[in-house]
Amino acid sequence: MDVNQRRERILEILNETGQVKVADLSREFGISSITIRSDLADLEDKGLLFRVHGGAINSYKSYCDMDLQQRLGTNLKSKQLIAKRAVEMIKDHDTVMFNSGTTTLSVFRAIPTHLNLNIVTNSVSIALEASGNPNFNVVLLGGFVNPKYQFIYGDDAVSQLKNYHADKLFLSVDGVSPYAGLTTYYDREAELARLMLSQSASKIIVADSSKIGRTAFVNIAETNCADYLITDDNQGQLEELSVLKKSIRKIIIVKE
Repeated sequence: MDVNQRRERILEILNETGQVKVADLSREFGISSITIRSDLADLEDKGLLFRVHGGAINSYKSYCDMDLQQRLGTNLKSKQLIAKRAVEMIKDHDTVMFNSGTTTLSVFRAIPTHLNLNIVTNSVSIALEASGNPNFNVVLLGGFVNPKYQFIYGDDAVSQLKNYHADKLFLSVDGVSPYAGLTTYYDREAELARLMLSQSASKIIVADSSKIGRTAFVNIAETNCADYLITDDNQGQLEELSVLKKSIRKIIIVKE
């Protein structure tokens, strides 16, 4: 395996797991940790990852450049663990809101199909999948369509959303920072996310650990608007989580 093939494989592992460790890569490829660090430094220079102590995590830039299907495969195990815990909070006959995002899509897919639910969403993917279950009463907000990430946005969507109130909101975000709050890369969806927060009794943020401590392009709200944060411990963001505990009612950290 030449250097380019090795670096491609490192990126594949990173997309599958959300993080890589120098020691693990050194063992897998049978080369020195110095060579692995050189690989990671080169990939970081190209904007493909961020180096952290002992390894590297996904680059926000590379994540933003992915389409919906590519994002679904990133940090998949973490998203599935988060989803499994999140659906325990849903009760029969709840009205549930979802914004768009691969984590909220994972939560939706984990919902037991026998539950009778009202579902309100701006996610085209969630609405299409939910419409196949006769137990789900589905409201897909109308408006402009973002075809790459399959979400609805705009004044029409905002106006329609004002008619609905949810028992639970599951909100996917691109950043959860104790200093910058809840943030998203999509300025066109931020207004909808804010309104969803105001229209929901229980506000549940679902975000894998790569989003903890990160700040994206547009602020949605302060973290103290959230009742729950469900995340994983894969990247050990202990310092940020300890600060977030001061503003979020309950933080749930899922583990394998």
